[in-house]
Amino acid sequence: MSGITINSKASLKALKHLSNKNKTVKSIRGQIVDIINNVIYRGEIRIKNGFIDTVMETDIKSDIFIVPAFIDAHVHIESSMLVPSEFARVALTRGVIATVSDPHEIANVMGMEGIRYMIDEPKKLPFRFYFGAPSCVPAIPFDTSGAIIGVKEIDVLLQQKDIYFLSEMMNFPGVIKKDTQVMAKIALAKKYRKNIDGHAPSLRGEKLDRYIEAGINTDHETIDIEEGREKLQKGMKLLIREGSAAKNLEKLSPLIKEFPDMCMFCSDDIHPDDLMKTYIDDMIRRLLKKGFDPITVLKCASLNAAKHYGIDMGFLQKGSKADFVIVDNLSDFNILCTVIDGKIVATGKKCFLPIQEVPIINKFHATEKSPDSFKVFAESSIINVIEAIDGQIYTKRFSAKAKIVKGQVVSDIKKDILKIALVNRYEDKLPVVGFIKNFGLKKGAIATSVAHDSHNILCVGVKDTDIASAVNAVIKYKGGLAVHCNGMEEILELPVAGIMSDKDCGYVANKYLTLTNMAKELGCNLNAPFITLSFMALIVIPELKISAKGLFDVISFSPIKLFQ
Repeated sequence: MSGITINSKASLKALKHLSNKNKTVKSIRGQIVDIINNVIYRGEIRIKNGFIDTVMETDIKSDIFIVPAFIDAHVHIESSMLVPSEFARVALTRGVIATVSDPHEIANVMGMEGIRYMIDEPKKLPFRFYFGAPSCVPAIPFDTSGAIIGVKEIDVLLQQKDIYFLSEMMNFPGVIKKDTQVMAKIALAKKYRKNIDGHAPSLRGEKLDRYIEAGINTDHETIDIEEGREKLQKGMKLLIREGSAAKNLEKLSPLIKEFPDMCMFCSDDIHPDDLMKTYIDDMIRRLLKKGFDPITVLKCASLNAAKHYGIDMGFLQKGSKADFVIVDNLSDFNILCTVIDGKIVATGKKCFLPIQEVPIINKFHATEKSPDSFKVFAESSIINVIEAIDGQIYTKRFSAKAKIVKGQVVSDIKKDILKIALVNRYEDKLPVVGFIKNFGLKKGAIATSVAHDSHNILCVGVKDTDIASAVNAVIKYKGGLAVHCNGMEEILELPVAGIMSDKDCGYVANKYLTLTNMAKELGCNLNAPFITLSFMALIVIPELKISAKGLFDVISFSPIKLFQ
């Protein structure tokens, strides 16, 4: 049998010098973490044709640990601003070999063509993408997107073998009220015997009961431990999220001890810089350092999701696929090597999979805007304001006295109430303008076409001239993130559907960090300004958001006027 034998940390150093033609593992010795039989023991694994041929206990000492590879149980690949193949190359260095992926970001832009793009683009790679059928495109009728995925399209998608589930049902009011279209999509998932993912922020009591009764069996929007406990007690699986925008691990982790077989880990939305440093492996590491049982934590990172979604991957058992991760210990949990089907795909920070040529698809019809497009003429002295919350995707709503100059409402730097504008990218219309608190800009503007879920252009700024310039930079490149101030401009171009780059993760992450730092130099006091901005149009997350049709009050689930 050709291949290499791994039996100590010293031999792992040699792996970093392997050529792409010589990375098949013949056997490996170490501390085997068997999460099927709940035991950790010294052993040897022998591999043949990509499968585990033999697993045996040994008395050979080893300072490495062999653990099952990880699964991201809910992620929108597009939020990384990377195409799937590039996302996979980075994820593999973090021990993640599979994702449960909802392609509704690109579906909102490109419809069925976008979904097929996400499935086909990474097909040559061994990474296991499990894509679902986006259930809410657009999220609700009040939004404006580039496509509609209706009942007919859901029927077509769910019949496909490479569509594994009905993605998150964000229109929870529609489920509770038994909306005809919503229930028809759910019925199709049941017909084809495919799981239905949930999206139920703050849903409790009788409303939660109705949501669950519809057949929805997961939730990743839980932020409160009592809310999470209620959902688990009622039979839902809890996807504990630690993404770039929303971080819930700290509050929800005690539930892992209470419901070890019903919790999974996910990122939901993760930006490129975080993907490179704080992914699923970091969630595991943090819990291990807190004293959580390693087997329980690793089940949440792999086995629980594999069982729920039917993901075909190995768990260190005789006859299973040779999928595993090698780590230095069960405390620091440094990933040394990732193996899929018996082949080493990544060591340390290096991935052996080649960079692929990226095809470009897009839909972008917005034209250049003038500063006059963003003027707001005062209709009263009191306005409804969006209050952004650092580190969260939900917002608050409050009323404020408008700053009026020559009959126009303008940004009020002293009160940190700035203009927020949404420009429709699919139709050439005038922008919708509102006001937002907590961005902290003292000058300039930031703009993005990564704006969940419809991915129109969002911009926050002080002066109309800078707002127009930042928006126009995004329009010029048919997608991107931009910072503009007094003629100074920087942009990260996102030519793939206006939400993903055709470049490698290192380039995207560095440019993203540059833009973030520039925004902070302009006075922004948010930890991740572009991430927070990207969720200000997500009109299924409370309380007040902005869409291409105006302000939307998520609590009453109805439009609301800017002026009171």
